[in-house]
Amino acid sequence: MTYIAHTPDDREQMLAGIGVGSIEDLLKTIPENLRLADPLAVGERLSEVELAAHIEALAGQNSHRDRLLCFMGGGVYDHYVPAVVDFLSSRSEFYTAYTPYQAEVAQGTLQVIYEFQSLICRLTGMDVANASLYDGASAVAEAALVSTSSTGRKHIIVSGAVHPRYREVLHTYTQGREVTIDQSPEVNGVTDTEKMIGLISDKTACVIVQSPNFFGQLEDISAIESAIHRVGGLLIYVFHPLALGICRTPGEAGADLAVGEGQPLGNPPNYGGPLLGLLAAKKQFVRRIPGRLVGRTVDEKGRTGYVMTLQTREQHIRREKATSNICTAQALLATRATIYTSLLGRRGFRALALVCARRAHYLAEKISALHRFSLAYPGPFFNEFVVSCPITCRRIVEYMSGQGIMPGIDLSRYFSGRERDLLVCVTEKHSPAQLDRFVEVLGQVV
Repeated sequence: MTYIAHTPDDREQMLAGIGVGSIEDLLKTIPENLRLADPLAVGERLSEVELAAHIEALAGQNSHRDRLLCFMGGGVYDHYVPAVVDFLSSRSEFYTAYTPYQAEVAQGTLQVIYEFQSLICRLTGMDVANASLYDGASAVAEAALVSTSSTGRKHIIVSGAVHPRYREVLHTYTQGREVTIDQSPEVNGVTDTEKMIGLISDKTACVIVQSPNFFGQLEDISAIESAIHRVGGLLIYVFHPLALGICRTPGEAGADLAVGEGQPLGNPPNYGGPLLGLLAAKKQFVRRIPGRLVGRTVDEKGRTGYVMTLQTREQHIRREKATSNICTAQALLATRATIYTSLLGRRGFRALALVCARRAHYLAEKISALHRFSLAYPGPFFNEFVVSCPITCRRIVEYMSGQGIMPGIDLSRYFSGRERDLLVCVTEKHSPAQLDRFVEVLGQVV
């Protein structure tokens, strides 16, 4: 039997059933020059045991975070995922759950989404949260569209310290909408507050700032918040969920909409995705935010039940009334985030954030003590920081990877002229001994 489990007799019966003499007769509409003349060079057939061994050997050629010390961040982070997150989220009722259109058969899924929304509201200090978006980048863009529809304005200001990929997606989303986007520069790794305020006018729909920002720096946005609200615009705050264990929440900062990447909440880096977009807002924007919102109610017997309360995409309401065409709830990843967040709790969030911050500052101090290495920016940071190096980051990454360490992100991937700036991220997975090992190997490079 071949890999496709049809015998020659099976194929003859199918061909006779559709009235053709051979498989080649089915291909006559394809020009001769586009057809494969010779068999594919796939080698000799293998048994299942041999094939599995071959695939495992190919996979073994990859390096991954279980073999290397990973100090890469930049929006996707290598945090520890407790075993119970994998165990519960892999149960079939969660793992294979479909969109809960029928509340009577989807109470479990609806309850998880409701709990997820509630936890995100508690975490961010906002009034309402949706059932998640594709990723942090799409959450930024969707929030910007909420600001334009709410204010009737078409001018957006985004900080140059916001993740460059987020800014690219923002430009993609707003194409064809007659929206103007101004980018406020960053200075010393943070938003140039004076220049951003100078761009704000009574035509500005929103300003977008991120803290911790792409460079890991914490932003003071109090002056920006006052300036944008003074003209009736909105403040969109891009947050890191784990940093909220020790940092001021978007709600406390006066944000109108808070968005972020939920991957650090119980989801592995996994080759850069899938990811989990977070979006929370003040109550007045509840009918303008994208995605779905689940509410809790009671039935006629007084029993608690969960229902899809708002569905604002074009599939559910008139197309011209839709706020977005976003078509997913990322429900499995949201389920994992719910389990993870419930496990940590308020004290766990604070403890984890403190461990990440303290170890990041420990490593930063050790690197700063190395000859010709220094921190690129003087300001406070959470668990990421930029190192100015005496040689190109490409050489550092090549050498340290050979020593079993993924040292960080070469910023020339995002910014021309920054070949010697390395973005380093520290998480709770890095022990003090591993941090010392990082410094030792980094010192060997030069």
